[in-house]
Amino acid sequence: MPKINRLGAHLLLLAALAGCSPDYNWRQVDNADAAFAALFPAKPSSHAREINLDGIRTNMSMTAAEVHGALFAVGSTQLSSPALVQPALEAMKTAMVRNIGGTIASQRNVPGPVPSSEVVANGTRNGRPVQLTARFAARNQRVYQAVVIGAPQEVPAEAIDTFLSSFRPGG
Repeated sequence: MPKINRLGAHLLLLAALAGCSPDYNWRQVDNADAAFAALFPAKPSSHAREINLDGIRTNMSMTAAEVHGALFAVGSTQLSSPALVQPALEAMKTAMVRNIGGTIASQRNVPGPVPSSEVVANGTRNGRPVQLTARFAARNQRVYQAVVIGAPQEVPAEAIDTFLSSFRPGG
């Protein structure tokens, strides 16, 4: 390798390492049961429980990791009918915003192989101000929520972007 290319490669590596926080130990998670893939900032744990999405009773699996009080999570559930997909997505969004006593600051559609809607909301958790950034998507009859909740000044925008842009419904 010529000297200039080696130097350029080293500079790129140093720049990339400078952007990484030792607090975020990113790892790929491919969850076959819940049918998604995502990068998590720490080792996640998973559990499932029955939930009520505005009258739609279903079992939701949740995979989540926490770093310095910020929660990075993916929830997924398989619905019994295609007619339930849109109401379930709306109920998930409403429940997430309600959980933080929040108000929606912005919403946008995110194009891609599996289009999603993204919501940013401000609220409180355990008496502290938090910001929720979440994407809601569906693939066939499975609905998903990918969520980051944390104190706005403590969750770097790069960490939110890394997590949400790595999220792949359907695995």
